[in-house]
Amino acid sequence: MKLSRLTVVLSATFAVAMGVASPASAQTNTGPITIGFVTDLSGLYADIDGPGGLETIKWAVADMGGSINGRKIEVLSADHQNKPDIAATKAREWFDQQNMDMLIGGTNSGTSLAMAKVAAEKKRLFISIGAGSSALTNEQCSPYTIHYAYDTVALAKGTGGAVTKGGGKTWFFLTADYAFGTALQNDTSTVVKANGGTVVGSVRHPLGASDFSSFLLQAQASKAQILGLADAGGDTINAIKAANEFGITKTMKLAGLLMFINDVHSLGLPATQGMYLTDSWYWNQTPEAREWSRRFFDRFKRMPSSLQAADYSATMQYLMAVKAVNSTDTDKVIAQLKKTTIHDMYTAHGTVRADGSMIHDMYLMQVKSESESKEPWDYYKVVETVKGDAAFTTKAESTCALWK
Repeated sequence: MKLSRLTVVLSATFAVAMGVASPASAQTNTGPITIGFVTDLSGLYADIDGPGGLETIKWAVADMGGSINGRKIEVLSADHQNKPDIAATKAREWFDQQNMDMLIGGTNSGTSLAMAKVAAEKKRLFISIGAGSSALTNEQCSPYTIHYAYDTVALAKGTGGAVTKGGGKTWFFLTADYAFGTALQNDTSTVVKANGGTVVGSVRHPLGASDFSSFLLQAQASKAQILGLADAGGDTINAIKAANEFGITKTMKLAGLLMFINDVHSLGLPATQGMYLTDSWYWNQTPEAREWSRRFFDRFKRMPSSLQAADYSATMQYLMAVKAVNSTDTDKVIAQLKKTTIHDMYTAHGTVRADGSMIHDMYLMQVKSESESKEPWDYYKVVETVKGDAAFTTKAESTCALWK
């Protein structure tokens, strides 16, 4: 029997009126629990997150037994190639076609900001791990975004505040030319000025720059005391190498505003000793962290970054919340996460705030000298523990409507 066009239209209208949801919006609590992971799997940030981060997400799934209440847990992954449009397209595809329950965003703020908008539209949970931009929980906050590991405000208050208080009063910024670099420069500038310092100039470089010579000459000409590196990953590594080759470090001190242990390892202690940096986690800070990190080392022959640890922690906390509420309903899971105190190998006391920030302690660290380092990857000494409430955006500073 053939259906008339009018019959088809009326049937579709009736289905909508009766609340029959499409796969894009339905969360039926049947079928697999699907987690998506979109990060840099092959570019300049792959070392600090990438395949290692994907592996730790799979570990969390395995450590939960691979299923919850009879529902298998599946992990999808994709390389965003540091392009926001690719990230947003993949997120939309998974929400619409795979009925994805939760999305994890890895490195690159531009891609995370794009994915956060898609998640808000689809009303599904997005957990940002490796992106730094504080806009995710400030002016662009969403009830469906959790910013888990760190942000540019926490980095600025840690390193920027310590270096300025220590006598580094004049700053010049070498800044990655995208959302993260802009946010990190702006947030650090605010902290520098609040502590009596001044910003004498800045220069922007493209993502994945191959030649830093012209940028460093501008920095040197500024006669600033501090060269603030508002970039990350391969860009930070190449900038520090070039600064040493050009003799910049003889007249300026370097402030790595976002550095990971992988960067220090690549550069070596002679090139980085004495540098201050702020991070959310260090493999050698607690017995629990050391035990988990040895597992990572056995697999990758290197110690994990804080992002790779956060990938595991965030996945585990999400799955524990799903188990607690016996549902993948986004609103129920987020409510459970916001009333839970997070205690694991990543943080001893983490809480998810109304603006979506996961509040936890941050650590101001200084890179050890070769003589201080007692074993491979023993690179940091903790100078100060910055309590979570002091590290992140305060309510007075926030413009997030969810927290007002």
